[in-house]
Amino acid sequence: MRAKVRDTELYFDVQGPGLVPDGARMRERPVAFAIHGGPGSDHSGFKPGYTALTDAMQVVYFDHRGQGRSARGDPARWTLDEAVEDMEALRRHLGCGPIVSIGTSYGGMVAMAHAARYPDAVSHLVLVVTAAHGGFIPRAQQILAERGTKEQQAIWTRVLDGDIRDEAELKTYYRLMGPLYAATHDAAKAEEGIARAIHSPEALNRAFGPDGFLRRFDLRPELSRITAPVLVLAGALDWICPPEFSREIHALIPGSRLVVAEGSSHSMRVDAPEVLFGETLRFVGA
Repeated sequence: MRAKVRDTELYFDVQGPGLVPDGARMRERPVAFAIHGGPGSDHSGFKPGYTALTDAMQVVYFDHRGQGRSARGDPARWTLDEAVEDMEALRRHLGCGPIVSIGTSYGGMVAMAHAARYPDAVSHLVLVVTAAHGGFIPRAQQILAERGTKEQQAIWTRVLDGDIRDEAELKTYYRLMGPLYAATHDAAKAEEGIARAIHSPEALNRAFGPDGFLRRFDLRPELSRITAPVLVLAGALDWICPPEFSREIHALIPGSRLVVAEGSSHSMRVDAPEVLFGETLRFVGA
């Protein structure tokens, strides 16, 4: 499905009913927005895993502008700030009240900013393997220098140079980096997900390249504006958004809950799905 919002068109999909029979009445269930990472990826990585949430809530998936099945438009507007405004416009377009906002990696950055700028729009905020400022990039580079192979280090340098030239090269990046993203990496299963996804290298280059917006962003001054309950989930082995950044978010949002999955890297839905989905369902009370 597609929603024409603001100056763009966003692809979205909905899984799970919003109303369910409950004795002699129909009960409305929470609506969750699943916000994908990247930039340069799409929402398909959440499927089928997020089906685990749909027994308790209705899940809305969408692709950020310039990515996946959403419209491309002006590349200069493929930014975090625009993604926040698009997300809020989609929420209003769908007629949703306060949502359960579940943001992963870059999606967590979008979710944090959205919850800070539109506090009344969010009932619960779940931040999965993310960071509140661009310091995660040089830290990831340090970790990669310690853990990565020469091939992994070389393609990461290409990312930082803004030099991933086409979709095939971006898929190669995910193949090479898979063992870092998931501690329990299974190449065959990962290949299925890579094949399904629509990858957008220009969006990645604009985010991570020499003038990339993710090098400069800093949400820390805004975090005090978040009023929703917050769950922060981190992977102890995460190389690109290491747990120190989740601990920082936790410290800056009073009353937030932090859970660090000891055996997990960045792909928590692969390494620790029982933590990701179990903690989220308990947190929402669904």
